[in-house]
Amino acid sequence: MNTVNQNQHSSALTTTDIAFIALFTALMAVCSWISIPATVPFTLQTFAVFLTTGLLGGKRSTIAVILYILLGAIGLPVFSGFTGGIGHLVGPTGGYIFGFIFTALIMWLIEHKNGRSVPVLAFSMAAGLLVCYAIGTEWFVFVYTRSNDPVSFATALGWCVIPYIIPDALKIVLAVVLTRRLRPHLPL
Repeated sequence: MNTVNQNQHSSALTTTDIAFIALFTALMAVCSWISIPATVPFTLQTFAVFLTTGLLGGKRSTIAVILYILLGAIGLPVFSGFTGGIGHLVGPTGGYIFGFIFTALIMWLIEHKNGRSVPVLAFSMAAGLLVCYAIGTEWFVFVYTRSNDPVSFATALGWCVIPYIIPDALKIVLAVVLTRRLRPHLPL
């Protein structure tokens, strides 16, 4: 019986876990405010998701990402351009924000199966980003076509993904470097 209680307790979030989840939720908000306007704004949101998952691991980072999205959904200005509200999530770029959840989950799965070496970390971030691109672009096509002329998936990729590949690759490199340097110093 004592083993069962210990297993249940070990899956519970500690005060440290909750503090880090809150800190990295705030980091995602701050990184979303650093923005260059475009069809899909250039922000540091994806960098924050990569760093959060790299440092906190899957469970805590997924909770942080969901919390970030929920804060935006209730209207707090945590998204790019100091925006928030459910309208932002159901708008053309909302799929990319929801894609952050899947980025964290994909990273968690890959790292759980393959370890947390630098190549695995970089690969997990790239795989998570590809999933985010796919979800976000599919959502963009769906929403854009409902309110404008139809747009092809290829055209949407040209607007919403291709201009971001190099900046996102640089975000991955920065997130890997910071994750490797900071992780040994965190009490997690």
